[in-house]
Amino acid sequence: MSTRTISTNQQTHTTATAKPGELTVDDITVIDSKLLKRAVGAAALGNAMEWFDFGVYSYLAVIIGKVFFPDASATAQLIASFGTFAAAFLVRPIGGLVFGPLGDRFGRQKILALTMIMMSVGTFCIGLIPDYGSIGIMAPVLLLIARLVQGFSTGGEYGGAATFIAEYSTDKRRGFMGSFLEFGTLGGYLLGATLVTVMIATIPAQAMLDWGWRVPFFLAAPLGLFGLYIRLKLEETPAFKEHMDKQEALEHSKPRLSLWQMLNKYKKQMLKCIGLVLIFNVSNYMLTSYMPSYLTGVLGLSELTGLLLVMVVMFVMMPLTLMWGHWTDRIGRRPVIGLGAVGLIVLAVPCFMLIGSGNMWAVFAGLVVLGFLHTCFSGTMPATLPALFVTDIRYSALAIGFNLSVSLFGGTTPLVTAWLVDTTHNVMMPAYYMMGAGVIGLITVLTLRETARKPLSGSSPAVASRAEAHRLIDKLRRQHGRKQQQQTPQTVSG
Repeated sequence: MSTRTISTNQQTHTTATAKPGELTVDDITVIDSKLLKRAVGAAALGNAMEWFDFGVYSYLAVIIGKVFFPDASATAQLIASFGTFAAAFLVRPIGGLVFGPLGDRFGRQKILALTMIMMSVGTFCIGLIPDYGSIGIMAPVLLLIARLVQGFSTGGEYGGAATFIAEYSTDKRRGFMGSFLEFGTLGGYLLGATLVTVMIATIPAQAMLDWGWRVPFFLAAPLGLFGLYIRLKLEETPAFKEHMDKQEALEHSKPRLSLWQMLNKYKKQMLKCIGLVLIFNVSNYMLTSYMPSYLTGVLGLSELTGLLLVMVVMFVMMPLTLMWGHWTDRIGRRPVIGLGAVGLIVLAVPCFMLIGSGNMWAVFAGLVVLGFLHTCFSGTMPATLPALFVTDIRYSALAIGFNLSVSLFGGTTPLVTAWLVDTTHNVMMPAYYMMGAGVIGLITVLTLRETARKPLSGSSPAVASRAEAHRLIDKLRRQHGRKQQQQTPQTVSG
């Protein structure tokens, strides 16, 4: 058996082309726990930065509509505001097409640093745009451009961050480590929402309209610089280093697949990715981006009440996300995702009936149930999605599949549901929309193979210590021995 050694931050692991029964300890990646914690923190911080902006924009949607579309009706202002929000999602697949291949070629860490810079600049610039009264039609045009910059950079963010954490994690705890990515999502969103809510409660309405709405966007600059500093301090993932060393060891490096070749070769995995992301993001954007406006504009609750209700639900969802991440490492990803999909199909309508009742406790109960169901996805997807693809195309395929699905079905959720409610005058349309997403998600999860506690495709097994590596070797040898015995032909006498 021939082996090669890869060193990373005072740890050594070896890549081998050995059969399971022939593996040695040197054939297994031992993950440095300090590096893992730093990697998880840096990736989660970037996602928090992205969703800080989403939280701010969603909670300021009504005010932004008045600032940039003052001549429209209240409903048209809200739809226009969400339309600008959704426009950024149209360029996310383009960002994925650009940043994904770059991440597979030059490394995950470098591209994640670049996306952090672009995200911060785009968010900061929104706070600088003059209002419609000052520069007329150029105000919404500049808002659209800033949102497009954000969307383009975000196209490389989630796929890279999920890949980064998945490739740094041990096989046994990949679900739990990945769930911190969505913990960062909720934390960033909650931070943005809390800031806006406090400002709305303490600053006069006219002052918020004149200048107060800009303040949260200005905070993107220091947050972005802090996140960039942390990301620049990171090392590349062990799985990517292993892949690059394999390429260098070959006399002729394996030719890179073109986009169309990749899409054709991995079309089944891409379709599964799109289906999973669809249910994940429809429930996500319905709850986080559309619900505050639904509670206020459709059901008639006060703006402050609607904001506070969704914020409390976000706070409840944070530990639930980590809980599901932990449990998926024990019971598997498929059962948890399936539970969430079935829950949406069965409970979406009852939840919206509770929300529409007007009773505060019933509204809160309906929101909590929807939040609980969403955490079945947020706690599992960061580990499930990267496992669909092999190392050499993981960033590209995940960035393209994720952002294509988000653009078509996720980011458009607030806009489409607002339009459906306004057109049909049926306040239950969001529930039906979520039920449809649940059906697609359930069909998709039935096609998945279980990946919990298993190595990523194309990578060596990853463990937390050499002692665990020894135990894994013993286990694999026993399994290989039993398999060999079962395959040995038995002599039949006659």
